[in-house]
Amino acid sequence: MDYVNLGRTGLQVSRLCLGCMSFGVPDRGRHPWSLDEEASRPIIRRAVEAGITFFDTANVYSDGTSEEIVGRALRDFASREEVVIATKVHGAMRSDPNGRGLSRKAILAEIDASLRRLGTDYVDLYQIHRWDPHTPVEETLAALDDVVRTGRARYVGASSMFAWQFAKALFLADRHGWARFVSMQDHYNLLQREEEREMLPLCADQGIGVLPWSPLARGRLARPWDEETARSATDEFGRHLYGTDTGDQEIVARVGEVAEGHGTSRARVALAWLLHQPVVTSPIVGVTRPEHLDDALGALDLVLGDEELARLAEPYRPHPIAGFS
Repeated sequence: MDYVNLGRTGLQVSRLCLGCMSFGVPDRGRHPWSLDEEASRPIIRRAVEAGITFFDTANVYSDGTSEEIVGRALRDFASREEVVIATKVHGAMRSDPNGRGLSRKAILAEIDASLRRLGTDYVDLYQIHRWDPHTPVEETLAALDDVVRTGRARYVGASSMFAWQFAKALFLADRHGWARFVSMQDHYNLLQREEEREMLPLCADQGIGVLPWSPLARGRLARPWDEETARSATDEFGRHLYGTDTGDQEIVARVGEVAEGHGTSRARVALAWLLHQPVVTSPIVGVTRPEHLDDALGALDLVLGDEELARLAEPYRPHPIAGFS
């Protein structure tokens, strides 16, 4: 396993981050395909044994049960100081008016709730899951600064938003001396490359760590175009993210061709393409089977030539922005 700095910080993270949306009580929340605790623990343990130190979850994943499962597993399989735990805030956790969003009240309540579920005194990276148009960004940033200053988080990060919004947040943090976002968790893969226009150049300029979510396009890049899985059959959010664009189908076909040429899996090729992008720090890989984790780890050693990288990228056409809400 390779380890790299998260942006311009001194924090070292593994080159792959284990996404923990796959872990949680299946009938809690919107992920009926998630793995219960018994099925989750062997995968988390295997990730730790393989050298993965970076784990990303969120308060909303399976109604908080993802944090509970991940927290217990990491206490059993690793030393707290050896791992980097990231979680997120924004989504609805209660039905009352203040049960979601990025107000001061919501942030300070949710960080404490996440720490209780994770069974830890602090998280290494506390991220806003989305932009909150109903709360002044100054209020959000000041509350996040308090979370850092009180030791409940070591760093703060952000997830999908427009580049102008992220630039505004970085400017205000610098202006007021607040804790600055050190990472951007954005929607980036071979089927969705709109971040290359504005967000990724901004991150490169500002020294922001880039943590792409859905690196395999919800599994689309890991199988033939018309093949479905148990997750894809019930994943309404995924249907919203990826449509029927013929350019996308051609990209998926080329992933298969490159994989065949290397005698490897489609998943390894698609993830290797992402790892070859200089701005990318650590893709967030979701895993529901041990072989999925093996594919992710195998991508670290897969070297793609310039012609292969260009061939994979060539069919891409501009897409509507997806994943910001």
